[in-house]
Amino acid sequence: MSDTTNSARAQILNGIRRSLRRGELGGQQRQAVEQRLATPERGPIVARAQLPQAEKVALFCQWAEVNNATVARVEPRDVPAEVASYLARNNLPAEAAVAPSPLLGGYDWESQKLLVLRRGRAEGSDQVSITGAFAGIAETGTLVMASGPDHPVSLNLLPDTHIVVLRESDVVSGYEEVWAKLRDRYGKNNMPRTVNTITGPSRTGDIEQAMELGAHGPRRLHILVVRD
Repeated sequence: MSDTTNSARAQILNGIRRSLRRGELGGQQRQAVEQRLATPERGPIVARAQLPQAEKVALFCQWAEVNNATVARVEPRDVPAEVASYLARNNLPAEAAVAPSPLLGGYDWESQKLLVLRRGRAEGSDQVSITGAFAGIAETGTLVMASGPDHPVSLNLLPDTHIVVLRESDVVSGYEEVWAKLRDRYGKNNMPRTVNTITGPSRTGDIEQAMELGAHGPRRLHILVVRD
């Protein structure tokens, strides 16, 4: 960390301490804070999602569809064909911006001769994006996206249609499990810059209380739940 960063950080922390009318923590108070940071407490656990894995996946699919997403459950070998079929069914161009992740790179995209893929971040002209997902949350049908070189955030937001490839083994019960999984995967001092939670297509009811899809992001969300 640079001297400039250290100085700015110290100014911010000193300002907080002044507002709290106390100095830097020490002794038992500091130990208690460090212990809590080292082993974070789990929050409330929703009972409806405490299920065997197969039922957990089914619950995720149910809630994803309630939230206006479409879901297809497929074998790994069928992922490229389902993507091509979905685009054809919805009269969408057979081309997409794809997250440059090892997970997606393992599928046989060459089997779909008419499908044109460009790996990298989304551009304003892209109509379709294809990404993986860090996790799926069974209790709400929510997808969790962790940003990084293999998953540019723009792929979640810019294209009108977002296709997500989610493995069954990445479906968890609730939000608390996601944060534990993130800490385990990345380490507490090396977390992703951005963690997006996505529950269905982008929508708003701000205008005359009428639901409008695609307000601040994709108007279509298609989830491929891939059997392990």
